[in-house]
Parts: sequence; C-alpha cells; structure tokens
Amino acid sequence: MFKWRAKLAAGALAIALGLAPDVARSQQETEVTFAIPALTLTFTAHFVAEDAGFFKNEGLRISTRNLVGVASPNAVLAGSADFTMGTGPVFLRAAAQGQKFFAIANLVDRPMVELVMRKDVAEAAGLTDKMPLPERAKMLKGKTIAIQGVGSIVHAWQRYVANLGGLDVENDVRIAPMDPPAMLPALENKAVDGYATSMPFTTQSVVKGSAVMLMSAVSDAPELLPFAYGLIYTRPETCQVKRELCARVARAYIAAAKMIQDKPAEVFTILQKRFPRMDEQLLAAAWGVAQKAHAKDIRVTVPQLENSQKVSLAAKLLDPKDALKTYDGLFTDEFVR
Repeated sequence: MFKWRAKLAAGALAIALGLAPDVARSQQETEVTFAIPALTLTFTAHFVAEDAGFFKNEGLRISTRNLVGVASPNAVLAGSADFTMGTGPVFLRAAAQGQKFFAIANLVDRPMVELVMRKDVAEAAGLTDKMPLPERAKMLKGKTIAIQGVGSIVHAWQRYVANLGGLDVENDVRIAPMDPPAMLPALENKAVDGYATSMPFTTQSVVKGSAVMLMSAVSDAPELLPFAYGLIYTRPETCQVKRELCARVARAYIAAAKMIQDKPAEVFTILQKRFPRMDEQLLAAAWGVAQKAHAKDIRVTVPQLENSQKVSLAAKLLDPKDALKTYDGLFTDEFVR
C-alpha cells in the first residue's frame, strides 16, 4: 500500500563536505532541508534542535517543510529534502517495495498516536473505561474517522484498532484525511465521528470534553514496545558520501534528546512558542505524556523495527509475503553511539 506518487521536483541542494563542529561555525553554513509529516509533539526533538540552537551549533542552516504523511519520505526520495523524521511502519513499507532509506537515529521509542471518538457517539455506543479493547474497537464500525494522511502511521493506527475489533479494515470504517488542527472543529461540527492523530490534538479534544479516548497506543499497546516512532532517515548515499553531515545532524539530535530528558520545563517553553494557540494547561498535560515517549537511547534497534512491521501487517497495509525478513543495511548506530 506504500505507493510513491507523482514525484516532487528534485531540488539540488548544495551540501558542503564534512566539517568539524568548531570549523563549521566559522565557515559558511551548510543548508539542509528536512521534511516532517505533521506539526505535533512527535516532532519535539526537531523543534528543540532548531529552537535551542543545536543545529546552528553544528553549522547547519535548516529549512523545515511540513509535508503530510508519505509526502515527506517521497520528498527525500525525490531529492527535494535531505532528511525526514517519520515512523517505522512507513519506513519499512518503503523498503519492502524496494525504496530503501537509511536511518541514523530513533528519537521516540513509543508509539504516540491516539484515536478519540466524539463524546455523544461514544455514549450512544456504551463506551466505558472498563470495556475490553477489542469491544472498544468494534465501535468503529460504520463510523467516519479523520486521519492525517493515507498510508501514514495515523492511518495505520486507525486500521490496527479496527482489525483488533475484528472489523473489515477496508470497508467497515470511513476515513476523512485532514490536517490535525482541523480535526477538532470537524468533530465538534459532527462532520466526523472521531479522529486519529498525535498529541496535543487528541489531548485537546478529551480535556475539552468533546471526545473520549477510544484507544491510545501510548497506554493500550504494550505489545508494540519498543517502537520506531521517531526515525531520522535519508537516502543511503547521503551518509556514504557525506558522512560528516550525518554525524552533525545526529549530534544535534543527541543534544535535543538530552535536553528533553534533563530539562523538560525548558522544552515546554519551546513548545509553547510552537503551539501559541494551544491552552497552556492542555499543552502541559500532553507534554507530560509525550516527554515519557521520547527515547533516552536514540539508537535504532531491530526490536523497534520488528514491532513497527507488526503494525503494518495487522493494519493490512503490508502483504505478509512482502514483509522484510531482515533489516540489514537499513540503519546504523554509528553516529549516535
């Protein structure tokens, strides 16, 4: 199901050859383009690396593009972006179809996607906190659920939950692709029955009382731990030809990951600027959960990738015959040891 659609125009980026950090600061900055699929707390480490100056410390001038769902890895494939931050299921489905990328770090080792249902719909269905997860999942039948993008981790989670309830993932649930900020208004206008995305937008609907949590990968999916939810990846040739560039990018993320663990209050200040319209208490509640999902050790591991592939298989976005038997050549821990 991971289809590469019309290629984005390839932008030839003049990336300087490797420079040590101290030299990089005194030379012309290296321009690097990142593509990220959504503006949610999943991408906190990237926001921190930009706003706390860790990219700048490595002599990197970053241009960040928001390209929904699989459009972000498509941009890397086409050459119009150098790196992306994305999830294991998307990364591995690409590899299964011969479109191999190369991961150098994993910044989030727990899935952070959630699915909420409109409060009146949930009440009519009899949803309670004590209801077994498969029974909750059955409530998706006949419902319209907003997702970020077809083929994304959010789409995969919606289908994963539907499959858990024994539903036909293709026909029993309708989907409505839209950007996360548009989801709550659509829910409150009763244009959709629920939505799947990441924090803080799921937290927003629950705290506001407009929706209830149907199923959260953060707390309801221990079978998926550890997980590759925040992979930093690029084309394989990038780290072959420009190893020092990959090392500099990795060092910036190492610093961001450390700040997330050691100085969550300072990180929250950064997030307030990134989400200026979000209620402070609501954002704080979402950050309290999201911070714990960020990895202390940002190396990519085989168990993370194995659990990521499980999601694609259960969501029926990957045919079992195409599942990867090995992950050799798809990642390295060279830059984050």
